Amino acid sequence: MKLLTNLTIPTMLLALAGTPALAAPAVTAGERLAATCTGCHGGHGTALPPLAGQPQPALLANLRAFRDGSRPATIMTQLAKGYTDEQLALIAAWFAAQPGERK
Repeated sequence: MKLLTNLTIPTMLLALAGTPALAAPAVTAGERLAATCTGCHGGHGTALPPLAGQPQPALLANLRAFRDGSRPATIMTQLAKGYTDEQLALIAAWFAAQPGERK
């Protein structure tokens, strides 16, 4: 009986390790980049000002305007300067895909 117990526990652990429910969901590049925004805008962009569900072109235009200084802001101007056009597009696409009120 002891042999059966010793074989059963490792077998169960191996079976559980391969279960998809235990695997962490993949983090997209946009989500990883948008993590910087969560302090003010919330984990999914629902805090004020809300970004979730906003049109991607509008979000991207605003991010570019912050970066080039044509839309002045205290924090956003500094943060946006650290991103490339491709990264800003990924961030805008991620927030646009989040559930939220479209404006």
